[in-house]
Amino acid sequence: MQDIFLIKKPHLTDKATRASSEGKYLFVVKSGASKPEIKKAVKAIYKVDPIVVNTVNIPGKNKRFRNIKGKHSGYKKAIVMLKPGQKIDLQ
Repeated sequence: MQDIFLIKKPHLTDKATRASSEGKYLFVVKSGASKPEIKKAVKAIYKVDPIVVNTVNIPGKNKRFRNIKGKHSGYKKAIVMLKPGQKIDLQ
């Protein structure tokens, strides 16, 4: 896979904002992405040096609206920790 297309978007939530003050940044990535590939993609896109990459698979949830059943799709989330002193401006 090409490195720059692995990262779909930054995952911006209150918890992610608090984690960014500790040097951890969250991204939604493609489900087939591996940790080394994510590390290379972050380095290529944001010009920073990731130390650790952790991933979490978030499962899809079943939803119901009146009598119509559906499902929200799941996604893969990557938590990237940077070297001390480096930052990514996501806003």
